[in-house]
Amino acid sequence: MTAPAQATTSLPPLPGHGGTGEPVLQVRDLVKHFPVMSKGVIRRRVGDVHAVCGVSFDLYGNETLGLVGESGSGKTTISRTVLGLERATSGQVRYQGHELTELSRRQMRPLRRELQIVFQDPYASLDPRMTVHEIVAEPLRIHGRYGTGAKAEVSELLRLVGLNPEHGNRFAHEFSGGQRQRIGIARALALHPKVIILDEPVSALDVSIQAGVLNLLMDLQSELSLSFLFVAHDLSVMRHVAGRVAVMYLGRLVEIAPARQLFARPAHPYTQALVSAIPLPDPRKERARKRITIQGDVPSPVRPPSGCRFRTRCPKFANQLTESERASCVEEIPALVDRGGGNPVACHYAESVELL
Repeated sequence: MTAPAQATTSLPPLPGHGGTGEPVLQVRDLVKHFPVMSKGVIRRRVGDVHAVCGVSFDLYGNETLGLVGESGSGKTTISRTVLGLERATSGQVRYQGHELTELSRRQMRPLRRELQIVFQDPYASLDPRMTVHEIVAEPLRIHGRYGTGAKAEVSELLRLVGLNPEHGNRFAHEFSGGQRQRIGIARALALHPKVIILDEPVSALDVSIQAGVLNLLMDLQSELSLSFLFVAHDLSVMRHVAGRVAVMYLGRLVEIAPARQLFARPAHPYTQALVSAIPLPDPRKERARKRITIQGDVPSPVRPPSGCRFRTRCPKFANQLTESERASCVEEIPALVDRGGGNPVACHYAESVELL
């Protein structure tokens, strides 16, 4: 088996991005473009889909970093590129000093033990021809770790995620959606990883089932000292599980903050619109609250707007800025930096607003 690549020095931690100690996973200026090909017999490259553009973040030990945004914002592309399932156009991804973007599939294979993923759809991510025992044991077989005690190890993994080990001889279609997702989590835990990417793990489940899966993930993190990169579009879910939240819009990060601060006083207009859409349980507060709405559709990632990508839908750009201030939004890409609130925001005119 190929030995893991030699570790290099870690990158300097990002200022204002939280966490203690050395980051486990570091992403710097990550770019992923997909080619757009012309139609016809002779196909030519006529453009690019700007899926991810210059994204940087750190993930620390035993931390849940939430990655949130609308569909098409680039969240899943980031998760797949970090794991090497998609080749990065440019940028750096480092796991404990290992530069992942430069590794071949063979060189990456030993590191996959420590970097795992749980997919969004529990119906599509499990092989219907395999029993539950075979599904959970598959990573052990692939990495040559299926030995004498493997059967007991698989049983313990099923018990760990709240399933009956005696049901290991059943097939995935015999289980409910929540149980299937627990099977996927057990498979991800088989190689004792340190980082798990959760790609919208509860979006396909009923609300009543979501709570059980989320509580399971939080218990597993505490028990096994796991780090989670939690991808979701539901801020209510993110508020429950994430320690820090990174907000994406059209391929770029627009704000990163501790979850409590981000939900209490968001600074970017896009984040404010997302937070103001979260329903409140108190009817009186719900009726009296201030809502921030955005108009129009997300622009095409093939031809994104110049400057600030959110300006075409930004209520502040439309209603509050002068012509000279709008010119800055049109001409200059706002950097993701601390603008006085203690956390990075990619808005020239960021202003914290209390919403919840």
